[in-house]
Amino acid sequence: MESKPDGKSSLTSEELAAIEDEDVLNKMLDNTSDFEERRMIRSALRDLLKKKREKREQERGLRQQNLRQQGLSKAGTTGGTVSIGRASMNQQLPINKPSSQPSPSATTPFNRTGGSKASSAAAAPPAAAPNAKNVKQMLLDWCRAKTEPYEGVDIQNFSSSWKDGIAFCALVHRFFPDAFEYSILNPNKPKENFQLAFSTAERLAGCPPLLDADDLVRMNEPDWKCVYTYIQEFYRCLVEKGLVKTKKRP
Repeated sequence: MESKPDGKSSLTSEELAAIEDEDVLNKMLDNTSDFEERRMIRSALRDLLKKKREKREQERGLRQQNLRQQGLSKAGTTGGTVSIGRASMNQQLPINKPSSQPSPSATTPFNRTGGSKASSAAAAPPAAAPNAKNVKQMLLDWCRAKTEPYEGVDIQNFSSSWKDGIAFCALVHRFFPDAFEYSILNPNKPKENFQLAFSTAERLAGCPPLLDADDLVRMNEPDWKCVYTYIQEFYRCLVEKGLVKTKKRP
C-alpha cells in the first residue's frame, strides 16, 4: 500500500467498506505499518464482523419465524399444539448442556490424554531462560495484535482474558477464517467455545489439544501457565505450516 506525499493514507473508508472478505482485510492489516491505515482497517474489520453477526441473527430470526408458522399450520390441520414448531426450533439451535459433575481429582485444565508430558510443561515453564519474561510478553503482544479487530476480545494476560473461550476462538479464526462463523459465538457458553477452538486448531494447524474444556470451565480463571504453554504450541504449529513468518519464536 502507498501513502500520499502529504503523509495521509491513500486508503479511504469507502474502499475498505466495499471489501467483504475478512481474510483480505486481515492481510492488509498485516502488510501495513502506517498508523492511520491500521486504524481504518481495524475499523473496517469490526464493521464487517458486526455486519455478519447482524445478518446471521436476522437469518436465524427468519428461520424461527418459519418454524413457528409451520408448527401453527400443523396444529390447525391436525388439532395439535404449537409445541411441534418449538420442538423443531430446538433441533435447529444449539443447546448449552450443563457439564458433568467434576471428579475430585480434576485439578488442572490439561487434557489427561496428554499424560505426564503436558503436566511437566505446565509445572516447568521456560523460567531458566534469561529472556523468559521478554518471550512471554512478546507472545502476549502477538495474541493481542492478532485478535485486536475481534469484538468481545481484550487480551491483557494469559488467565482471565481467556476464561470464556472467545479469545481462543478469535485467535484460531484469525488464521482459519473459513473454519467457523465467529459472529455467532456466545461468551456465555465457554465450554462450546473451548471445544470449537481446540478441535479446529488440532484439525487445521496440527496443534495437540493440551487443554481440556471440562477442566477449564470448572475454574474461576484458567491457570496462566497452562494457557501460555498451549499458545506457545499453537504458535509453533503455525510457524511450521508457514502461516507465521518470523525469525523469533515465542
